Order: sequence, then C-alpha cells, then structure tokens
Amino acid sequence: MDSETTRLTLGSLARVEGEGRLAFTVRHGRVESAELNIYEPPRFFESFLRGRDFREPPDITSRICGICPVAYQVSACNAIEQACGTHLTQPILDLRRLLYCGEWIASHTLHIYLLHAPDFLGAADAIELARIARPDVERGLALKKAGNAILELIGGRSIHPVNVRLGGFYRAPTPSELEPLAEQLRTALDDALATVRWVSHFEFPDTEIDSELLALAQPGRYAIEDGMLTTTSGLSFTPEEFSDHVEERQVPYSTALHAHLDGQAYLAGPLARYSLHSAELSDIARQAATEAGLGTVCRNPFQSIVVRAVETVFAVDEALRLIREYQRPDRPFVDTSPRAATGYGVSEAPRGMLYHRYELDSEGHILRATIIPPTSQNQAAIEIDLRNTLAANLRLTDTELAALCERTIRNYDPCISCATHFLDLTVDRG
Repeated sequence: MDSETTRLTLGSLARVEGEGRLAFTVRHGRVESAELNIYEPPRFFESFLRGRDFREPPDITSRICGICPVAYQVSACNAIEQACGTHLTQPILDLRRLLYCGEWIASHTLHIYLLHAPDFLGAADAIELARIARPDVERGLALKKAGNAILELIGGRSIHPVNVRLGGFYRAPTPSELEPLAEQLRTALDDALATVRWVSHFEFPDTEIDSELLALAQPGRYAIEDGMLTTTSGLSFTPEEFSDHVEERQVPYSTALHAHLDGQAYLAGPLARYSLHSAELSDIARQAATEAGLGTVCRNPFQSIVVRAVETVFAVDEALRLIREYQRPDRPFVDTSPRAATGYGVSEAPRGMLYHRYELDSEGHILRATIIPPTSQNQAAIEIDLRNTLAANLRLTDTELAALCERTIRNYDPCISCATHFLDLTVDRG
C-alpha cells in the first residue's frame, strides 16, 4: 500500500438522479485527492431564460427536475413576486405549502425506499429489495402515491405541475375535493410512522460530518416554502444577502459549480434542516424522531434516511393540518404586474435550499437569471466526506471502497442533473 499508486474506476453510479464520476488518488497510504466529476453537459437554463417573459420561469424551471419540480416553481415564484411587489393572501400561501408537502412526501419516499434502503439491506436495487422485503416496498409505494395525490389535486399533475402560476394558482380546490385526499393522508401517516420505525433499525456506521450547515427558518414552524437563511455558526441573513455569503466556484474537473459559504464548504438538506430547527417539527414528528433514537441534532450522513423519514411524517401531518384548516381563497391568484427590479427567492427542496435570482426590466423581460440548486451547494461537503471516508477505510479492497463511496454519495440523494450549470469511480493508489 505504501509503495504503490492505485487508480480505481467504477461504472456509473446507481440509484441517484443523473450521472457522474468519482476519481480519487491514494499515494503512499494517503488520500491525495477526491474529485466528484459531474460530466453531464450544462443545460443552460439560466441563459435561455434571458429575454423570456417574467411569467414563464415557474413552468420552464420546473423542467430542470422531474423529482422536485415544485421546488423550482416555488423559488421562481418567490423571486419574481418579490421583484414585482406581489403579496399573496394567506389562503394562497397555505395552498402553496400544501403543494410543497406533496413533493416532500413523494421525493423523500422515493429516495428512502427505492434508492437508499437497498444499501442497508444488501440488495442490489429496488427490484431485488421488493423480492426480499415486499411488504415494506409496497408500503413505500403507497406512501409515495399519497404525495403524488397532493401534487395531482393541487398542481394538476404529479410531474411538472401545470396549475402553478405567479401569484398563486390557476384554480384552487374546493373543500369537498380535499376530503378524499385527507382520508388517504390519514392512512399515509401510519405508513410514514412505520417507515421511521423500519429505517431506525438499519445499521449505521459511526461517523459524523463537521461541515457548516445551512437551512431556512420561519418563526414558529419548520421552514419549507420560504424563510431566512440560518447556519450553525449563528449567521442569519435574507435571500437578498445570499450572494454576500455564498460564492460559486468553477472546478476544472466538473460541469457543476461548487458553492462555498463565507469561504467554507457547507451542507444543505435534511441533516441541516433537522439539526438547526428540529424543535419546529410537529409533535408527532418529534416523537417519531425520539423513538428512532435521534437527538435534536443529527450529523451522521448515513442516518439521513431516518431524518428524511421523520420529515415525511411531518409533511403528511402538516398536509393534514392545512387541509383541516383550509379556506378556499376568493381568487386563486393575486395579479402580478412587471417592474424593473431584482427579486430573490428561496425554498427548501427535499435535498436542500434552492436559490433563484431574477433581474427584470420594466416590460417584464428577464435580463439575468441565477439558479443555485442544493446539489451544487452540497458538492464540496460531499467531497470532504468522501475524503474522510476513504482515509478511514483504506484497508478495504478496491471493490469494497467503490461500494462504500457509492453509499456515501447516496446519503445525500444528489440530483446531479440539477447541478450541471455520478458514478464512474477512479481510485489512484500509490
């Protein structure tokens, strides 16, 4: 080991969204480099938004991701509504939060059951998992179906919703239309609680990350669709101040930019949200977390599957509350008129905070657009975690190291296509 150089290559990473490559070099028993190479071509969404009408980004940017389109719609709406001085009514805001709950349920459940759980149960993929744990997988599919049902009723369809517009929605459902959904969600709450119990019994490596954490905060509730930015070091700043603290850097080996917070790698997503604001979860979600053995802070990336399950409980419970207290808005949207201004929008996609900035002219044409997805924000922290994981496990064979690296990356549920603005694995030992 001390006298050789080894470079290991692994085929495309399975069970994540998108494609990438990991190359790391071990020389004289020391990890010399670890580079997560996103080689999908850039898709230029920011570029072809320039010159478009200010009403188009919610529909266009939702196509960036088929798993979390609502996140893109909401961050885009937040930014443009701020630029135009639009103030939504509370019923519209509540309906937007309900729609977002549907996305959290569907996305978290997809990740937990079909992408992540096979790592803990020795299955190669979800198909094999279904053979050895069929009742569990069926529970997961039923839970995801409940999330999709919210998206379909509020958003018009479960993928790339068509009912979202600036200022609200094209149509708001009636209370009677929400009644069957509430019944489905009551069953889904039992499934979500069962999911927490199920994943809490998985075996987790004893490890923690020490990266700075970043998540949104809203007074008195767990932030989803908007908020202030908060960090573990005590920073609190507005979306307008985001670029004062976060800088994107181009790295030579990737088509995805790396974001740094005040010069440091940082992490957004479930671990950040939970560790910063677990006290704001609903009573039933906090109880589920306690019974699963989570404290008020969780920095073990392998336990992110438990945190996602707890957030799923919260999202179902919150959806039921919103339906119970639903007041149909008098109008489903607030009129939005263009003006020359810059707007800033944030929301908590399932994988982490999603930032949009739009500069408009007086006619409502987009002059500039900036979109920073959570995977780009997380990449530098993921690389640090990979380096530390490799350094602690160099005794493993190349095959075992490759599997461990895949598991480590899947902890973060990266949406690689969103980040192109994984996994061929290459290890160089020497």
